[in-house]
Amino acid sequence: MAAYVLRRLLLMIPTLLGIMLLNFIIVQAAPGGPIDQMLARFEGLSSQASTRLEGGGGDVASGESRGARGVPQAFIDRLETQFGFDQPAHERFFGMLVDYATFDLGESFFLGQKVTTLMLERLPVSISLGLWTTLLVYLVSIPLGIRKALAHGSRFDVWTSGLVIVGYAIPGFLFAILLIVLFAGGSYWDVFPLRGLTSPDFADLGLWGKLKDYFWHITLPVVASAIGSFATLTMLTKNSFLDEVHKQYVLTARAKGASDRRVLYGHVFRNGMLIIIAGLPSALVGIFFTGSLLIEVIFSLNGLGLLGFEAVMQRDYPVIFGTLYLYTLIGLVLKLISDLTYVWVDPRIDFETRES
Repeated sequence: MAAYVLRRLLLMIPTLLGIMLLNFIIVQAAPGGPIDQMLARFEGLSSQASTRLEGGGGDVASGESRGARGVPQAFIDRLETQFGFDQPAHERFFGMLVDYATFDLGESFFLGQKVTTLMLERLPVSISLGLWTTLLVYLVSIPLGIRKALAHGSRFDVWTSGLVIVGYAIPGFLFAILLIVLFAGGSYWDVFPLRGLTSPDFADLGLWGKLKDYFWHITLPVVASAIGSFATLTMLTKNSFLDEVHKQYVLTARAKGASDRRVLYGHVFRNGMLIIIAGLPSALVGIFFTGSLLIEVIFSLNGLGLLGFEAVMQRDYPVIFGTLYLYTLIGLVLKLISDLTYVWVDPRIDFETRES
């Protein structure tokens, strides 16, 4: 198993390099780079107007168009030197990789802070939202899916399927707006706060007061984030367990006199959970870093999703590539952990034998 883990770790290097190179090329080719954004600010233009500036590449725009707008060439040259665009693209890319090897993610072009500092400031928000959303989804969906599999075709199975499908059909951001209207002082009840993760006087509260304030703020965002995930995991769990309970080894166990509880948790559970474990890494990455973007915007939560979105809109290259690097690295590590969890759940699985 150690040899398999080592091979997987070594394969992460070319995978990570390939993803970074592809995204570097795409981002560099996009119009309206950081210099155009800075010139737009310098001239008092709106960000929408800056996207219509002439010039093909992300780092160098048309000198003629800039000159026509009365921008001194010396100012443009200083900006190119400041942002590092006076160097060829390949040198900037390899220099970025060398820095990333030591987790030096650079400094934001527009926020004046290190990318690692920005991410550490936003990380607690994303972890809070992602952790409680994932926990809520799994605590509800897995028992519900197992219960639906055991009661397949019953009225309970039919009406719960209808509920989770309706929840899946409602976009998370739309459900978030509905929750605000109903419970955040929109038109009905003013039960939960509208924005933020904590109250202004959070630091002055005691331990119990801080816990209540935190969960009071996080309730609506977590419910809005989780509503669309119930259906997928519930139906996946149901179908996985439904497939297992009709297999020969289950019939044999029952014929030997094993109780339903023994059959379910001693035989079916281990095999039925494999496919659910396989989807855990992608679910964690999606919920932690990307799936909460609109929720963060609606509830004014400064998380990693909002940070990445703002960086793309502003062409803040260090933030874009820094977050991409960490997201990709975390995703690859979680995938490896998922494979190792396979072996922990079912020791019969041997990845080394399958590879050979």
